This record gives sequence, C-alpha cells and structure tokens, in this order.
Amino acid sequence: MKKSYILALCAILLWSTMATVSKLLLGSFSSFQVLCVSSLVAFLFLLILCICNGKIKLLKDYKPKDYLITALIGLPGLFFYYVFYYTGASMMLASQAFIINYLWPIMSVVFACIILKEKMTFRKVIAIIISFIGVIIVSGKDLFNFNANFILGAACCVMGAVSYGLFTALNKKVSYDKTVSTMIFYLVTFIICLIINVFDGRALTLDAYSLPGLIWNGIGPMAIANTLWALALVNGSTGKISNLAYITPFVSLIWTRIFLSEPISLTSVLGLAVIVLGIFVQLFENKKRT
Repeated sequence: MKKSYILALCAILLWSTMATVSKLLLGSFSSFQVLCVSSLVAFLFLLILCICNGKIKLLKDYKPKDYLITALIGLPGLFFYYVFYYTGASMMLASQAFIINYLWPIMSVVFACIILKEKMTFRKVIAIIISFIGVIIVSGKDLFNFNANFILGAACCVMGAVSYGLFTALNKKVSYDKTVSTMIFYLVTFIICLIINVFDGRALTLDAYSLPGLIWNGIGPMAIANTLWALALVNGSTGKISNLAYITPFVSLIWTRIFLSEPISLTSVLGLAVIVLGIFVQLFENKKRT
C-alpha cells in the first residue's frame, strides 16, 4: 500500500474517535473547557513539531498583518466549528451529531462558489439538496416530534459544518504554511476559550480519567490527524486521497457503538449514505472537468 494511503487511513482512524471522546468529555466539562484544554495540547504538539522540522523559523517572516489574517481565518475553522459541534453533541447522540456535522464538504462547495468564485452548477445544487435530505433522515422522529433540545443540537451541528466550510474556502485562498497556520489557529482558539472560561468561573477539575481523554482529543483527532492528512495530500493524489475522508463517519459509528453503547439505527446509516451520495454527486462533476 502506498505511503499516502497509509497516512490518510491513520488520519481517518484518529478523526473517527472524535465523536466518542468528545461525548465522554462533555459529560464532565463544558464545551469551552474541552476546547480550551484540547486546543492547548494541540498547539503544544504542533509547536514541538514545527521546532523539530524547522518550520518555526517561518514565523519571523510573518508581519503583524499575516498573524491577524491567520488568526481570523482560524476562527471559523477551529473555534466556531468545535464550539458548535461540542454544543450539538451534548444535546444528542454522538453518532447523530457527527453525521450531521459531516455536511461540511457540501458547505465547502457553497463557500467556494461565494468566496473563490467557483461556478454554482445545477449538479452542485442537487448535491446540496440531497445532503440536506440526508440530515432530515438522520434527525428522524426527533425532528418531526419537535424535540426542542434535539433541534437546537442539530442546528448547532449544521452551523459547525457551515463554519468549517467557510474555513476551507478562506484557508485555500491564502498561501501560508499549513502546519504553522494550524499551530496559530489552535493558539488563538486556546486564548479565546481561556478568556471565556475565566469569565464563566466554572472550575476545571482534571483527574486521572479525564486528563488522558483531553490529551488524546488534542493530540489525536486534532493535531496528529490534521498533520497526517496534510502529508497524505502532499504525497498522493489529492482527489483520490480526499475521497477516503468519507469513510470517517462510518468508522465513527463503530466506536460510538462499542464505547457509548449507542445503537446503529437504520435512519443514521441511511441518512449518512444520502449525505455521502450528495457529496459524491458534486465530486463526479469535478472529475468530468479534469
């Protein structure tokens, strides 16, 4: 197996644990507390990585304007994305939250049209509609029974997808080193969450059970997964590697079943399949053009 595929599959395995780990952590901490500690861990890991590979030297070439642009780009991609996702995940099943949140590839298409001036075609419109139908299927009876808590959670997960879709378009528009940029993203996220937690006044009590989870959340799904994914894209075909990302929510269903004992419902699997179908509808259009 090619090196790029091994890197990509490792990243997928790490990403797939996010729903399970975050759900366990949200039972003891607030969304901002989980994000604060996890983003600090991710920042420190990437800082060490940048020091080891020499990329830390790139920071001296950054002007104040570059730091400001990088910080602003990272807000939707990390801060708002995770805040929305964690809030949504605390109100619904981890599997449902993760699946609905996987609208982000479709949101990336929408913002690519708005920000990067890519053409909005009929096929892309159909893809967007199909994916949102998938969200409705996943939501199932909780949506139609007007479960207020569930609807708010689902809305937060959708907003998380919107935030990450905006981030992908903005991040593509600039040419900063991705590892260094991601390090700055996590630093900014940590600082904002730290300020919010100080004003919130809720005590953060770490123990032998929660600390490993927070460390894993910061290093695994956040820092290492993103780094491995970036390396996979560099070493392989972007199109083929990117398609592997759609395995992630299916693997996530297995983890939530094993560690959270959440049932793998037919509506969740069917809804996820419809969302992925919508994503592939627009992917096939891109393949025809290349």
